[in-house]
Amino acid sequence: MAMESINPATGERLKAFTPWSTAQLDQALALAARATPGWQATPFAERARLLRAAAEELRKNAAEYAALITREMGKLIKEARAEVEKCAWACEFYADNAAKFLQDEVIGSDAGKSYVAYLPLGTLLAVMPWNFPFWQAFRAAAPALMAGNTIVLKHASNVPQCALAIEEVFRRVEFPPGVFQTLLIGPEQAERLIADPRIHAVTLTGSEAAGRKIAAAAGRELKKTVLELGGSDAFVVLPDADLDEAASVGVAARFLNAGQSCIAAKRFILVESIADAYIAKFKQKALALKPGDPMKDDTTLASLARPDLRDQLHRQVTDSIKVGAKPAFGCEPLSGPGNFYQPSLLDRVGPGMRAYDEELFGPVAIVLRARDEDDALRLANDNRYGLGGSVWTKDTAKGERFARRLQSGASFVNGMVKSDPRLPFGGVKASGYGRELSVLGIREFVNAKTVWIK
Repeated sequence: MAMESINPATGERLKAFTPWSTAQLDQALALAARATPGWQATPFAERARLLRAAAEELRKNAAEYAALITREMGKLIKEARAEVEKCAWACEFYADNAAKFLQDEVIGSDAGKSYVAYLPLGTLLAVMPWNFPFWQAFRAAAPALMAGNTIVLKHASNVPQCALAIEEVFRRVEFPPGVFQTLLIGPEQAERLIADPRIHAVTLTGSEAAGRKIAAAAGRELKKTVLELGGSDAFVVLPDADLDEAASVGVAARFLNAGQSCIAAKRFILVESIADAYIAKFKQKALALKPGDPMKDDTTLASLARPDLRDQLHRQVTDSIKVGAKPAFGCEPLSGPGNFYQPSLLDRVGPGMRAYDEELFGPVAIVLRARDEDDALRLANDNRYGLGGSVWTKDTAKGERFARRLQSGASFVNGMVKSDPRLPFGGVKASGYGRELSVLGIREFVNAKTVWIK
C-alpha cells in the first residue's frame, strides 16, 4: 500500500511513495551498522560542528521547510515556522551542552580511581508522529546524535515528505552517510525491526496503543525504550485567578495546532464559583478563531490532519452529548473542503463519558466543574494520563503547592504547558516513561558505565 501525502486543508493528493522492500530496509540497517563505530569515535567538537550546521540549514531554508509542514500536515504556516526554529534551537542547545552533560562523573570508592562514563548505545530507532513532524524528530535526534548514537527514523505514514526532508537536512550539511536515515516503512515493519540486532534502543512519540505495542516488542528483545504517549492535560482555574489571562492562554493552549498536541490543555477544571464567567470569556475568544487556508497568516484555526481523525473526534463528542454532556458552542464539523472542525466546548462532562475518559485530539475543550480547590485537584488527577498540567491563581505559593500534587511529568503555574530543550519532557501513568530534552534526555540512550581502577 502506498504512503500518501495529502493536503489536509484541501484534500489534494500531493505525492505517493512505495514502502520499502525488505532488501531496501536491510541495506539501510547495514549502512547504519557500518557508520556507528566511526560516529561513536567522532569527538564532541566535530559532532557539535555538524549539529550547528544543521541548525543553520534549518534557519536558512525555514520558509521551504515550514511550507512543506503546512502542506503535508496542515498546521498554520506561522506555527510551522515556529516549529522549524525550535528544531534549530534544540540542535544548538545540545551542540553547546552535550560534552558537559556527558562528561565522566568521578565517584569516590575503594578504588584508586572510579567514575561513570556515559557512552553511546549504538543505533536508535525513532518512531515519530505526524502532529509536529519536524520537532518530534529533532527533539529525539539532537541529543541522541550528540551522544554518539546513529538514528533510523520511522516517521508517520502521512508525512513522508517531511520525513525525507529531515534526512536531507543532515545530508546537506554532510553528516557521515548512515548516521541519520529515514526509513519508508509501515508500522508492521517497525515492530519487526525492533528484533533486529542492529537496533539497540527505541524511542516513540505516539498513541498509548502504539506505545504498548512498541514496548512489548522491545521488552521481548530487552531493548531500552523511551515512550512519550497521549495526554489529557488539566487546565485548572482557581477562584482567585486572572480570568481574562487564563481565558486567553486557555484558548491558545487548546487550539494550537488545531488541538492536535499531546500537551494541549484538554480538560478545563473550573471551580464552580467562577465557571460561568470563565466559560463566557473563553467562548468569546474561541469563536473569534478563523478557519481557512493555513498558508495565510491571518488564518487562526487549522484543519485536522486526516478525515478519519475528524470523524473519530466527532463520535467522541456526540457519544458524550448522548449521555449528558452539554454543548456550550461548536461541536460540529465544518462543511466544505478540508478536515476542519468548529472550535468547540463541552460543559458538564463527567465520569463514564468518552470526553471524560479519553483523549480528545482536536479543537474541543471540555469543562469539569469542581466544588473547591481540593475537588479540582481530585478531578485533575482522576485521569489515566499524566503528561502535563497547569494551574491558574494569583497566589503563586498556593499554585506551586497545587502543581507539585498534580500527577504529571510537568506542572505549570500561570503558564501554558510547553516543551523547552532546557527542561525535561515526558509523562507518568499512561503518558509513558522516560524523559526527553535537558540533561535527562541525552542520558536516556547511553550506557552509564562504571570504570574502576586500582
